[in-house]
Amino acid sequence: MTTPVRPEVHSHIPLSSVEDGPSSSAEVIAIYGKGGIGKSFTLANLSYMMAEQGKKVLLIGCDPKSDTTSLLFGGRACPTIIETSARKKEAGEEVSISDVCFKRGGVYAMELGGPEVGRGCGGRGIIHGFELLEKLGFHDWGFDYVLLDFLGDVVCGGFGLPIARDMCQKVIVVGSNDLQSLYVANNVCSAVQYFRKLGGNVGVAGLVINKDDGTGEAARFAEAVDIPVLASIPADEDIRRKSANYQIIGTQDSRWGSLFAALGDQVATAPPRLPTPLDQDGLLDLFKAENVGRDVVLEPATLEDLCGPQGLAQRSLEVVYDTI
Repeated sequence: MTTPVRPEVHSHIPLSSVEDGPSSSAEVIAIYGKGGIGKSFTLANLSYMMAEQGKKVLLIGCDPKSDTTSLLFGGRACPTIIETSARKKEAGEEVSISDVCFKRGGVYAMELGGPEVGRGCGGRGIIHGFELLEKLGFHDWGFDYVLLDFLGDVVCGGFGLPIARDMCQKVIVVGSNDLQSLYVANNVCSAVQYFRKLGGNVGVAGLVINKDDGTGEAARFAEAVDIPVLASIPADEDIRRKSANYQIIGTQDSRWGSLFAALGDQVATAPPRLPTPLDQDGLLDLFKAENVGRDVVLEPATLEDLCGPQGLAQRSLEVVYDTI
């Protein structure tokens, strides 16, 4: 295990009133995917590489687990905006940039955080977190790119915020060659399509295939919904081991540097597109029938199946009043 890296405090981002209107030309990109599919791994390495390419990048973790920045900071936990705000409020103090924003290798990063298990709504926590960011002058910060890490398999309004409110210019989905991650990716495409019909402007820039084992289902999904594959990160033991040890591989000195450099270029230039999401049968058709069980025939149930023969003979409890 590598020695954890201590985040540097960043305290000189200019603050200004949100009421003055946004002046930043930053491109905001929301990255979605199934929990555990490797969004945080992809984003930590991508943001590090984009910084090496000379771009000023802000990475914001929008997952209640607050683990988006853990790889970037060598396993060190980053204080979240929500918990810091609660602590400061109790002490009668204001939250400052230096309390919640940290940096490494030219990447600026923060975690929104969320409630403890069973103690609140994660989606509402996301909304509250962005409200706090706006108070800190989020719209006026001078970044080239802002990358938002969102869970894709949570469908409540808070996690759909960037798409529903046009907070980002484009969406990138992370998936793999498995049905569940592509189901989530397809749901994100459906959300983009839905809000475009309501007048929204967000599109899907493409798919990043993580842990690619070469079976091809994710690539076929991308072709079917009409989005490009931005990168394929192989299922490689070297990547798995270094990720587990909190080592950044998205650097020019790494053997994987060219892969993430190409991904950085794609993320910067890929235009937002309107996807054509699949229905359930279309999604299942990407896989062999024996792998997803779609050869099962639906057999309708009957009331007798549910109640038994004697249950059918029971009289109704409905009260019938005699007419006068």
